[in-house]
Amino acid sequence: MRIHACIAILLLISACATTDPATKAPAARGRRIGNLQRAAALPWRDGGKCVVREASQPWPILVERCYRALDHDRVEFHDTEGRCAVASSGAAAVGLGFCVLAAPEIVVGAVIVLGVVVVAVAIKEELDAYELRHHSPEEAGPARETRVAAREVVADRKPKLEPEPAGKGWQPPVPPVPVDRTRHASCEPVPVPHAGEDDAHNECADSFPPNRYPGNDVLVNGKRFDALQVGVRVLWEIKTYQFDTYSDYLKERVIEQQVEEFQEDRHIAEACGYRFVVGVSSAAHKEALLRLDPSLQIVVTGCKR
Repeated sequence: MRIHACIAILLLISACATTDPATKAPAARGRRIGNLQRAAALPWRDGGKCVVREASQPWPILVERCYRALDHDRVEFHDTEGRCAVASSGAAAVGLGFCVLAAPEIVVGAVIVLGVVVVAVAIKEELDAYELRHHSPEEAGPARETRVAAREVVADRKPKLEPEPAGKGWQPPVPPVPVDRTRHASCEPVPVPHAGEDDAHNECADSFPPNRYPGNDVLVNGKRFDALQVGVRVLWEIKTYQFDTYSDYLKERVIEQQVEEFQEDRHIAEACGYRFVVGVSSAAHKEALLRLDPSLQIVVTGCKR
């Protein structure tokens, strides 16, 4: 323990998810603000940009995607309950830190930050904007949903003499699809730069399916997918982290969160006429996912970090 260090203890708070459609959107908003508040107590090298981008994800998923952006020189991890033993000594530091930080329950003294934490710029801006927009989380959802619905009604009143083109001139071509009156324009794939700076992950997403838009994710119906496979209407989500090194406890938590995430992704993809495939680095990761949901389509990529 450093004498001149000001120690801030992060309390990892468990959030209970609901599957009731009537409460799912408010729960997602509550999860987002909760994740931002939790992350505000940590030092981030990227100014909190990754956290803001991933804040709507379950906390373990956010930690997995943004762990590299953490200022590791200022954070100490302590496995106070002995749940985070890892199988590989080479991955011990990363595995222990990720396991401790991703744990959903309250753990006092597990994460210690050295020095005074100034809230990352991007996180502070997002929290400030949230406070300006909403008096309370409960008031936020209905008003916004009403405004969005009103805009869509107005948009639907505009007559369309003929279907719009499937893509713009600057976009690579996509496999032809039937155009009908029920297909929303947002179902058309839009390439966007890869999120984050995980080169190993991005390389896998580009090369394995392979990706129709190398160097880019693809945005479909408001959801960012890691890749659109060349020649077919298949959207991919790629996972490359070292699942086999996690403790049994952390494996269970991560799998639960991922299956929920993948089910939502599949629903979005299938609603737009795409198949959805998950790529994982190891057979153990695939088997764990299929035990919880055998209907998922999962492929072992063999990609490594």
